[in-house]
Amino acid sequence: MSDIVINNLTKTYQNGKNRVTALDNISLEVANGELFGLIGPDGAGKTTLFRILTTLLKSDSGVAGVAGYEVVKDYRKIRSIIGYMPGRFSLYQDLTVEENLKFFATIFGTTIADNYDLIKPIYSQIEPFKNRKAGQLSGGMKQKLALSCALIHRPKVLFLDEPTSGVDPVSRQEFWEMLQNLKKAGITILVSTPYMDEASLCDRVALIQDGTILSVATPAKIIQDFAKPLLAVKSDNLHHLNQDLKSFEHTDSVYIFGEYLHYTEKNYQSTERVKSYLTQKGHTGLEIKEIPPTIEDCFMELSLRPQINADGTQILLK
Repeated sequence: MSDIVINNLTKTYQNGKNRVTALDNISLEVANGELFGLIGPDGAGKTTLFRILTTLLKSDSGVAGVAGYEVVKDYRKIRSIIGYMPGRFSLYQDLTVEENLKFFATIFGTTIADNYDLIKPIYSQIEPFKNRKAGQLSGGMKQKLALSCALIHRPKVLFLDEPTSGVDPVSRQEFWEMLQNLKKAGITILVSTPYMDEASLCDRVALIQDGTILSVATPAKIIQDFAKPLLAVKSDNLHHLNQDLKSFEHTDSVYIFGEYLHYTEKNYQSTERVKSYLTQKGHTGLEIKEIPPTIEDCFMELSLRPQINADGTQILLK
């Protein structure tokens, strides 16, 4: 059974004289009790989708349902059974930690005591600061408070829009550990993130760019489907290396990845062909090695690959 069902959703915005497509006929399902990741860069359409699913925005076309309810017709019911943590900290900064939590509990007709067992692993970390105003909390503490408020009514489905943006690596790790525990409590979780490394922490993910779903699968399956040998290439002049590889007749794809270029070839044979070419181009300090792909490599490969409509025509990514 699926707690989130999305069928052919499209949403456009007017931007001056131009019409911008935020979501382009997307379809997706999230199973009951699943920790599902929506992975993509800023502007990919993640927040637009979240706002539609949480009944804050209407789509232009298509339908969507949450926990068996339709997002437009049954919006009141959906709002009572979901938790929503937007990307931007949206709690009351002039209220204390405890006052914020009591306020949200009251809104949903419950109390902190009623559902303390659910939020305890999270809230107990900030409870010593319950009399501190929310605006004076650190990024990681704000994150924990926002999550506690989103959970205080024990929602069936939890929506987290880029919850780890702008927090330190330790807080990011702690947050994902909290999500694993919430999943064990039976809560269905849809989380969006621009951080590709967080994809491996989800049961399944959807890679999204320019409002188009590129792939939906387990992280392991997405990596498994990366069909070409991947090379990490480095030289003393990364800029010239990038230019020369883009000009090489056998190049399939090349993009910067830290201090290396990640590179794939058409009809790959061995590293010797590209090594010989780069040596002839005068590159020194060459390092070329075959490496396993990451989710980010898969995202890049999928975003560069032509997307095909059901009628066989190419989808033009914006």
